[in-house]
Amino acid sequence: MRILAKLITAAYLGTTIAPAFAENHMDASTVVATVNGTEITLGHMILARENLPTQYQSLPDEQLFQGILEQLIQQTLLSQVNENPESLRVRLTLENDRRMMRAGEAVDIISSQEIGEDDITAAYEEKFSSAEAEREFNASHILVETEEAALNLIEKAKEGADFAELAKEFSTGPSGPNGGQLGWFRKGMMVPPFEEAVLGMEKGAISGAVKTDFGWHVIKLNDVRDLSAPTLEQVRNDIYAELQQQAVVERIKQMQDTGDIARTDLGEFDAGVLKNLSLLDQ
Repeated sequence: MRILAKLITAAYLGTTIAPAFAENHMDASTVVATVNGTEITLGHMILARENLPTQYQSLPDEQLFQGILEQLIQQTLLSQVNENPESLRVRLTLENDRRMMRAGEAVDIISSQEIGEDDITAAYEEKFSSAEAEREFNASHILVETEEAALNLIEKAKEGADFAELAKEFSTGPSGPNGGQLGWFRKGMMVPPFEEAVLGMEKGAISGAVKTDFGWHVIKLNDVRDLSAPTLEQVRNDIYAELQQQAVVERIKQMQDTGDIARTDLGEFDAGVLKNLSLLDQ
């Protein structure tokens, strides 16, 4: 990329020559240069520009045109240095790149198939209408190093001591100065032992001693609330994207089921062979 930057700069500082063709007659096959019989087309240049980092794409058009053209000319010259057939590494890389790009185009075609309003509504209803309301929990905790300390704090809390003050005095966790307040959280946001304890508690209850990798917790469940399902408009784009992805997955499965796919039985072998780059040196 440093070489490209130098080429673009040189083209900009030097005297530029306007291409000798009218824009209204140009297409991707328009030849912009010929290097020892090898044609460089406008299509090659367009793709080269598309793959440039953003900072280069914002350069003035004429500067960018001359820089990219010079780069492609020099690349073509260098590619002609070696008169031997393409190496195995180059050939396989090109085959992989072609396969990946054609697959990407196919994904775009499949996912661009029309998805109607009825499809979106049905997907929304299936996902949210019968789904159990998600719950959120608001809890405070006191974190200490030993079970004995946790049991002692439980006893104090059940005897009427203010939980927040106990947290400020005894908790070793970062929430201690804030009275142990953890705020609102959902399932999956806390470590499993902590979450299991919360799920089994009633609002206002104090837990038993709960052990996690962080230490021993005493938990107070302050509040619980149900979250309402989002409206269709709030999740329309997400549902549309999910339907697109579903269409691609279904099409791939269909092609796998009907395609003639034969996987070679390799027997027992070391899968680490994938790291053996020397196999490409042919």
